[in-house]
Amino acid sequence: MAVIDRVRDIIAPLLAPLELELYDVEHNGGQLRVTVDSVDGATLDQIAEATRAISRALDDTDPLPGSYTLEVSSPGVERKLRTPEHFAGAIGEQVKLKLAPYIETARRLEGTLQSADDLAVVVCDGEGAEHTVALADITRANAVFVWEKAPQPGSPEARARARSGAPSDNKSETPNPERRAVAR
Repeated sequence: MAVIDRVRDIIAPLLAPLELELYDVEHNGGQLRVTVDSVDGATLDQIAEATRAISRALDDTDPLPGSYTLEVSSPGVERKLRTPEHFAGAIGEQVKLKLAPYIETARRLEGTLQSADDLAVVVCDGEGAEHTVALADITRANAVFVWEKAPQPGSPEARARARSGAPSDNKSETPNPERRAVAR
């Protein structure tokens, strides 16, 4: 059994009581990076508790040769996509791919992930073209967080948003009771 597989087998059962799931495990040189997640996103308290539990379990079982530094974190909004499961979980999201040097077309691709299986992914770029890419041809991939632009203060969109009860990102859209009293 590979070292990473042994580490996964040790770590995965520790996370369920913390309402976390194992997202990824990477072992590069002297660093063991464990990425955990939950349905609503991992909290700092959950990550701290997971770090303590994982550290104790790895100290007890010693599955890794030599010394290493343990890093436990959440995947974040622009998380790495490395496995078929990662890609399957990101269907419908914006992704950015870097392709292997032997690929003759553009080496970078950004768009919406349409589908994914164990061998390939399909990405629809900004122009509507679909690109099928073999997982073996992807050297790096991550989800892309898309920032929504807030409407200009006082614009019809901002007023409509305020009337609908949607939270406003702009403090000038927050009603001021004193100002309203003066305006009457």
